[in-house]
Amino acid sequence: MNKFLLIDGMALLFRGFYATAFTGNYMVNSKNIPRNGLFGFLNYFTDSISVFKPSHIICCWDMGSQTFRNELYREYKSNRQSPPEELVPQFDLAKEIVDSFSIPNIGVKGYEADDCIGTLAKQIADSGDEVVIVSGDNDLLQLVEDRIQVAIMKKGVGNYEVYNTDNFYDKVGLLPHQIIDLKALMGDASDNYPGVKGIGEKTALKLIREYESIDNMLENIENLPKGIQNKLQIYDDDLTVSRSLAKIFKEVPLTYSTEACIWKKEKQKIEFFLTDELEFKNSDRWLSKI
Repeated sequence: MNKFLLIDGMALLFRGFYATAFTGNYMVNSKNIPRNGLFGFLNYFTDSISVFKPSHIICCWDMGSQTFRNELYREYKSNRQSPPEELVPQFDLAKEIVDSFSIPNIGVKGYEADDCIGTLAKQIADSGDEVVIVSGDNDLLQLVEDRIQVAIMKKGVGNYEVYNTDNFYDKVGLLPHQIIDLKALMGDASDNYPGVKGIGEKTALKLIREYESIDNMLENIENLPKGIQNKLQIYDDDLTVSRSLAKIFKEVPLTYSTEACIWKKEKQKIEFFLTDELEFKNSDRWLSKI
């Protein structure tokens, strides 16, 4: 059985950038290129390879700020500011780093990295192989199923909360697919979609645990407190669209080659790019982990 590591590239790069950006140290090289995000990206990237020991690796990316979700809800993620100017040149360079590792970058315009990860994870698991997803995004927890684990990065390098079918309910108190209905009810301030106004996380958890799904809850709406009944009726449209926004799309039109994803450990190629192109000193800090 192969073991695929699916990496959320945006999550690693953003985390790496903001870990040092607050100090004002952008690690600018002689080419006037900031590299602090790349430095952090490499820390997380190589650590995940060291910890999870995959046979195959794919790195997934967002491809622009507009996706099909903006067509469903115009305000989706509209609260997010443009990335800092010091981060912008590091997006393409991070993908070049992945290229230097001989690992495929995958992203599809109109879809988020989450959707690409969900599509790949399903295809790979359905073929009988094992998947580990590395991200800082709890939205991906809905993807946990047989042969699919999700490792959420915690503070510091090397700290992960790993979710699988054996421990998920104990950790979360829900089943993975119920995460979608939970977020549909409570909304998501980070992604800027509303849910049902007046229903927060605590109430949403209680409702999903009791009724198991939004559909079953609505079928038994007369048993709910009057206040919640009113909210569900008033914000019915918001609930419907929030549910669509919360669900990761698993049918992105993408292709991948199992052969191209094999982790080859071509250290000389990696060292050349990190040292000669990016001007990182002591690249062994990363190479020694892989």
